[in-house]
Amino acid sequence: MKILNGSELAGFIKERQAHVVRSLNPRPKLLIIRDNDNPVIMKYVNLKIKYGEDIGVAVEDFCADSSAAIATKIQSANQDPAISGIIIQLPLTDKSQTDELCNLIAPEKDVDGLGAEAKFDSATATAINWLLTGYDINLQNAKIALVGRGKLVGAPLYKMFTNSGYDIELFHRGSDLTKLKQYDVIITATGVPGLISSDMISPGAVIVDAGTASEDGVLKGDVAPEIRDRQDLTAITPVKGGVGPLTITCLYDHVIRAAQK
Repeated sequence: MKILNGSELAGFIKERQAHVVRSLNPRPKLLIIRDNDNPVIMKYVNLKIKYGEDIGVAVEDFCADSSAAIATKIQSANQDPAISGIIIQLPLTDKSQTDELCNLIAPEKDVDGLGAEAKFDSATATAINWLLTGYDINLQNAKIALVGRGKLVGAPLYKMFTNSGYDIELFHRGSDLTKLKQYDVIITATGVPGLISSDMISPGAVIVDAGTASEDGVLKGDVAPEIRDRQDLTAITPVKGGVGPLTITCLYDHVIRAAQK
């Protein structure tokens, strides 16, 4: 069984990125906007800050106290030539504001690819595509199940794979997930710990777990722990170091490209 190690792939790309950043003047800058300090959010914010430091990209972490403050910060950053990319670290406290605020980001600075007019694809969706391609998982003739239709992963990945002509079906947490046994590749991103149990998975399946939730301070995925003990799978992401590291790598690829333009 293959372990889909995103950290390993990210390491190769990171070296190239650091080399490119050193050639840029001024250096790229990423603005991260959030409105809370939830442990899961802070984990990813800190990873992004560290990655930026490693490759020489400046990072500003801005915590807003309201949706109005987020909007004001975005509008200011849109006009600031020193800022190459802008992201909103989701989820927001008021999730109903997500689309409106993401759409305020200038399309050429929307490096997470979440706005309606963004010039970049979704960083997380692209990372999953990179991960599967990097480990020679053939999607052309596979039946693909996508569990979760959120803004960060499910919706953009469904659009990306549909546009590529892949055979993909969208599920959500309330679907009949026993049907997952009919699929070759299962990508899940619901944030419901242990949603996918072993009896839902057929031998030979490829599993990408992009779900993240916190239970008692412990980060957990959508896939039940016992699935990782199975030796009859083709491939699976690890508990840590699967999609997450490549998402950050892809995000910074977009920041660098935005700066170059």
